[in-house]
Amino acid sequence: MELKILDLSFSYNSTKTLDNIVLKIKGREILCIIGPNGSGKTTLLKCMNKKLKPTTGTVLVNDINILQMNRKEVAKNIGVVPQVSTVSFPFTVYDLVMMGRYSHKGRFDTENENDRAVVYQCLARTGIEHMADRLITEISGGEYQKTIIARALAQQPEILLLDEVTLHLDINHQIEILELVKALSEENNFAIVMVLHDLSLAARYSTKTIMLQKGRIFAYGRPEDVISVENIRDIYDTEVEIGRSSKGNYLNVIPLSIIRNVDEITSPTMHHSFRPPLSDLKSQKY
Repeated sequence: MELKILDLSFSYNSTKTLDNIVLKIKGREILCIIGPNGSGKTTLLKCMNKKLKPTTGTVLVNDINILQMNRKEVAKNIGVVPQVSTVSFPFTVYDLVMMGRYSHKGRFDTENENDRAVVYQCLARTGIEHMADRLITEISGGEYQKTIIARALAQQPEILLLDEVTLHLDINHQIEILELVKALSEENNFAIVMVLHDLSLAARYSTKTIMLQKGRIFAYGRPEDVISVENIRDIYDTEVEIGRSSKGNYLNVIPLSIIRNVDEITSPTMHHSFRPPLSDLKSQKY
């Protein structure tokens, strides 16, 4: 499995959003796309799965131009977990995952034994098999995200695109979801592309990292090379400190503004500065 992006550019009307993007990802690789808001991350994902047609350039899946594929062929090759996915109708978890089988069905086909087997395999793989009959309106954010991943897996793709898959999740569910993504890459030979804002998580879970700035590739390579103090300063206008965790030796990106705030709050002078003179308190009118 190989996904190639060749000289890809995209414009909304006359505004260029992506400019000359070139990259390649193979099975068992996780490419993480990082960059400030508005740098083109989600637009790039949409070009990768034919949601948007590039202004110029090509997206190749196993050397086949994605524009030559119909929607079902795209879905059989590429599973997508979007940034925002809300379903107001009270489907069950099972029903929502079964929707991932549409690319393998004819227009009037009903689900068969193979479809049901695939769905239960995907439910089991994401750890939500016991929730098959639960309504999606009654499950937590983390459980819902696992359901959307299971739906993408039910398409039986070889490529997964995930847009802010940890959005609105607590730290426990963030790690749980990303560990699942990592396992899917390693065990199922998936090529995975995901957008993340958390630079520490991006460094931990990607094998390759691409940093975008105003629609152009600013840096591309190993996460420890791309996620650097200098690059973050240039792209995010933020001073950071990068260290290694004592367990696992993971990169940790710490904004220096937070360090300064902590130092100020814990300093003796700051404690005293929060306490106005008694005379000032007496003069306040309420």
